[in-house]
Amino acid sequence: MRIKNVLLKICSFVLVFGYFSGILTRTDAYAAEDILTITQNAGYQTTEFYKPKASIVIEAKTGQVLWEDNPDLKWNPASIAKLMSVYLVFEAIEQGKFTLETTVKATDNDQAISQIYELSNNSIVSGVDYPVQDLLYATLVQSSNVATVMLANLVTDNDEAKFIHMMNDTAKELGMTNSTFYNCSGAETGSFNGYYKPEGIDQNADNVTTARDLAILSYHLLKNYPDTVTYTSPTQITIMENTPYAEVLENHNYSLPGLAYGYEGADGLKTGSSPTGGFNYAATAKRGDTRLIEIVLGVGDWEDQEGELQRHAFGNAIFDQAFATYEYKQLLPKGDTTINKEDVILDQNFYGVIQRNTEPAFQLSTDKVTMETGLSQVSPTIKAPSVRFKYAKKLKALQNSTFFKNGKKKNALSTFFVNGLLIILGLLLAALAKLFKKDGSTQRFSPILALGVVLILMGIGLSVYTVIIGPWF
Repeated sequence: MRIKNVLLKICSFVLVFGYFSGILTRTDAYAAEDILTITQNAGYQTTEFYKPKASIVIEAKTGQVLWEDNPDLKWNPASIAKLMSVYLVFEAIEQGKFTLETTVKATDNDQAISQIYELSNNSIVSGVDYPVQDLLYATLVQSSNVATVMLANLVTDNDEAKFIHMMNDTAKELGMTNSTFYNCSGAETGSFNGYYKPEGIDQNADNVTTARDLAILSYHLLKNYPDTVTYTSPTQITIMENTPYAEVLENHNYSLPGLAYGYEGADGLKTGSSPTGGFNYAATAKRGDTRLIEIVLGVGDWEDQEGELQRHAFGNAIFDQAFATYEYKQLLPKGDTTINKEDVILDQNFYGVIQRNTEPAFQLSTDKVTMETGLSQVSPTIKAPSVRFKYAKKLKALQNSTFFKNGKKKNALSTFFVNGLLIILGLLLAALAKLFKKDGSTQRFSPILALGVVLILMGIGLSVYTVIIGPWF
């Protein structure tokens, strides 16, 4: 009987342990859910074949990472590289080198590039003037290689190699530690049939970057040049309007509202595809006050053009998860508040990213408030949100001091002025007493010196009185 009871207890323990183990196993599996599972659960039809090689989602104002999968894998971004070229164009405009209305006269080389069938392009006619604004639309909407080359040549006055060096220098400045550029448009230089050939640059090399680095680039592009979305959001646009060279451009970002994978709030950034890079996607979307940036690299295979659509399924799915989980909002108001039982005064409103339906946890450093989120920064050069503060008790103690109160009274300054004059007059009399003292004189008492000392002591005494008691007149 005793053995039977022991066996029953063992069986019960095994059943209970197995039950909770199952729960824990399912929880761990959910926590480790990958991008393929997320996308399938979101209702998109896809398979392991199309699963991206790397991906990342960050919040656009703070640079905090909300999702990542193999973000530091080095990859050929294809036409997403055009974002770096556009960054340099906007930077040149900011520096006053030219404007959106500046025109670029197309050359014979430009026309020849536009006619290369294998490259994504728009129509360019030699001798025609094309406004910078229209070339930006052609670059970002149509993914035109020739428009990108024309803009790059404008920035450097036709020094093609200099522009590539600028791309790499800027990548380092922005904190893109795993990126190297060999061309301005994403298409390897050798495919331009000799019409675009930066001197000293490897003609057959692909640009190399990572999902993280492209997220860093997109972060700085949107932060420094928010008008970028003006050029990435149209699903269709006509350039060179009211001229014989008018052309309708079609956007390949199918996640833009109204297109095949339309996503609420999507308004950019850039797609890219190539034989070695597969299908890639850099995107941004805004809902309420929350703007996200995502990078999806290496979807499918160049031989299967379905990847062009599948990249948007994965992008939409991880956007959904990030928007559903996190939000960017005001967490603390400017002025008086209490943090960790300390009364403090904030210099400005505190905004940050927080997981929905949770309460933020704050930290006080020497003079800054930060928030504990458990989220990493996409780059060490992009600092987490913080705001300056002062301890309210110390500030109120100063405000309540007699000196501070008296400082606000109408006659306080006058009192200190008079006190100061007494001290200065006393010092002058003391100096005069020494000046008029006769050489060899044994006289110990000097009325002028005595008066000076009295005035000095009066000035000091009245100053102490003013600080402690208040103005004496």
